[in-house]
Amino acid sequence: MSSIEVKTFDKADEVVDKFNNAKIEAVKVGGQRVVRLHLKPGWKWSTDVKPHIGTDSCQANHIGIITKGSVCAKHDDGTEVTYKAGDSYSVTPGHDAWVVGNEPVEAYEFAGVWGE
Repeated sequence: MSSIEVKTFDKADEVVDKFNNAKIEAVKVGGQRVVRLHLKPGWKWSTDVKPHIGTDSCQANHIGIITKGSVCAKHDDGTEVTYKAGDSYSVTPGHDAWVVGNEPVEAYEFAGVWGE
């Protein structure tokens, strides 16, 4: 039997806003969790998320696409990459990340701690 499942982020299954400067909305479709991230200018993982997580750097894998703004991710080994609207990305564990500039960020993640 064929199936089509549609969900809207306007009625997200889950909304997380406990992290300063960030809002996370999640929907589950086809057995997969899809997340929309809203990150405000000034958001930085080590400042806004680290106090809640307790690790020195983010230990999650992230796979997604950024639709607005820019983010810089810096790995523990010093590798640093900035990705911007229109870019798909994969960031492996052991990093910090922050919003670049004054434009808010919107990104969608399909795997990793947000997309699981």
